[in-house]
Amino acid sequence: MPEVVTYRPEWRGEFERLNREWIETWFTLEDADRDTFRDPAAKILQPGGQIFFVVEGGEVLGTCAVLPHEPEVHEIAKMAVAPAVRGRGYGDLLMEAAIGFSRRAGARRVVIVSNTRLVPAIRLYQKHGFVRVPLEADQRYVRADIRLELTLGNEAG
Repeated sequence: MPEVVTYRPEWRGEFERLNREWIETWFTLEDADRDTFRDPAAKILQPGGQIFFVVEGGEVLGTCAVLPHEPEVHEIAKMAVAPAVRGRGYGDLLMEAAIGFSRRAGARRVVIVSNTRLVPAIRLYQKHGFVRVPLEADQRYVRADIRLELTLGNEAG
């Protein structure tokens, strides 16, 4: 049975490996990626974010990060599932963990910046209630061509 767990330092390499796979397949690794991979604890955890992993049988099969931008705005980033296990619902598990984390932290909006070439990813985000909004001009990633947002209500989560 897969389980979603939070960051452990020994999984830093898995976080990078899983994300490099999709980034280098579709795009080019950018400085912002290298920056995050160099020290994910400093870039994501210390500002109040979290990194989630889907683990099954002791193997890390997926990951995603949640970064706070403002007290009430979080970003879901660096979501990746190992190619061999895509389509098994691991992305849904990661999305549920990330959205739940943001809701418990008091976020009112969750944003995702992505690329329209990643059709299965965009479908996953929309399935979880994200809607397309205008892309802001000051994005960190050259590959970004779509921005999606989820507005969180006051419901318990």
